[in-house]
Amino acid sequence: MIAWLLFCFAATATGFFVSTDVWFESLNKPSWNPPSWLFGPVWTTLYAMMAVAAWLVWRRAGWKAHPWALSMFYLQWLFNALWTPLFFGAHRPDLAFLDIALLWCALTVTVVLFWRANRMAGALLLPYLVWVSFAAALNLTIWRMNP
Repeated sequence: MIAWLLFCFAATATGFFVSTDVWFESLNKPSWNPPSWLFGPVWTTLYAMMAVAAWLVWRRAGWKAHPWALSMFYLQWLFNALWTPLFFGAHRPDLAFLDIALLWCALTVTVVLFWRANRMAGALLLPYLVWVSFAAALNLTIWRMNP
């Protein structure tokens, strides 16, 4: 379980791209853009839930029992980790949106595969899917508001 927690939270290492970035502060944002303080607690909760979900699938014979589910989990994690450098580091909301769309697709497949392997694991990923859906809409809106 500890290894899964460490792995999931490793995606936060890309957070060094997030700072009091003048670029981000200067962007036009929709009225429904959440306050900055909300992102830390939300992502902390989601990463913990992701780790528990992966552990629940993995502990049932590991890679032998669910190679596709765990592979998709790694793929969605990679897209998750890439979003911050694309959006905040490269200042590319367009590429970040492409990335988050791929994340959404990989995550949706992961939810289905995890649900089949362990219903609790699938259920634990549902709030993450909702948040990624919201984040994708926000990313798209910011991109369109800042041509």
